[in-house]
Amino acid sequence: MTAASPAADSGDTPAASPDAPPGRRFEPDLRSMTRINLRPIASPMPLGFFAVAIASVMTGCLQLGIFDETARSAVAFTVLPAFVLQLLVSILAFGARDVIAATLMAVFAGSWLAYALVMFSGAADGLEVLGVFNLALLCFGALMTAVTRPKRALWFVLAVSLPRWAATGLAGLTGAEWLTLTAGALGLVVALVAMYTAFALMLEDMRSEQVLPIGRSGPAHIAVEGDLGVQLRNLERQAGVRRTL
Repeated sequence: MTAASPAADSGDTPAASPDAPPGRRFEPDLRSMTRINLRPIASPMPLGFFAVAIASVMTGCLQLGIFDETARSAVAFTVLPAFVLQLLVSILAFGARDVIAATLMAVFAGSWLAYALVMFSGAADGLEVLGVFNLALLCFGALMTAVTRPKRALWFVLAVSLPRWAATGLAGLTGAEWLTLTAGALGLVVALVAMYTAFALMLEDMRSEQVLPIGRSGPAHIAVEGDLGVQLRNLERQAGVRRTL
């Protein structure tokens, strides 16, 4: 004869499922007691796009020959803060549950860090290495454009970045001067598009309405224009709430 457990005698243990394996303990259903807290934050995207614009101007001017080759280290130093700023934007975007914006900003941050370190160090074959790196970014950007179309402003920044990555990559591998100049000019175009996007998003956030065209559509438009019920749809299945990523 075995002694009964005090917990079993207290009547607090829930009844086990008839199909449950013997000896396995089941917890009570906690869904009615579960609360998911959301924390509103200011949009970090204007900061991210302004960082893209400023860094693109600096690198574009170097490629166009506005700065002498001896200014590479100085340009590397001015681009390095873009890594810190866009990394911060990426972290905040992950917290805001926007995986597309967070991924894009994180990759941009990594690209500025790689550029700054290679240009500052003057490593051997640095331009060739950056050429391959930019072609890898081109592949990444092509994949990202397939999923960012509902976020039209972000899509445009990617769309103008693609030819720049292609020209920069080929210029690094071939050393062709005309490709370097083309990449520099495209860098200024990227800066203009990113500056417009940042300004439009900032105005929208300040006035709580769209002032300049941004071009959201589909889920991106619903997320901004929909009510709170739309924002919380399927929240229990999102990363950070579900058990696995």
